[in-house]
Amino acid sequence: MSENVLKIGIMSREDYKQRTIAIARGTYTPKRNEPKIWFESLQSMAQVLSSENQRLLRLIMDEHPQSLKELEELTGRTSSNLSRTLKTMAHYGIVELEKHKRRLVPKVKTSDFRVEFGIRQQSH
Repeated sequence: MSENVLKIGIMSREDYKQRTIAIARGTYTPKRNEPKIWFESLQSMAQVLSSENQRLLRLIMDEHPQSLKELEELTGRTSSNLSRTLKTMAHYGIVELEKHKRRLVPKVKTSDFRVEFGIRQQSH
């Protein structure tokens, strides 16, 4: 298991936009312990960290596939489906697709997550 816990935040697109503008203007400085990854909703986070995708992460950690082709064979998922899923997970810092010769080798960067969100309006 990874010792690196990925802190995830849930914030509406509008609040995230306001936060980004405040950071750019220098009127808000993110705190060190704030989430680095933000999802617009619990539903969007649930899509990325679905049960099926959690099984995929465990399979990568357990089997150490040396190519996407090998991962396809292990999962039975199509290459386009796997590629899209892995690219999305890479975008969020969950996996890394390392290049070895002409192959992409999937590696899990983090397997532990902490989710933070509030229901009050954010003020930045």
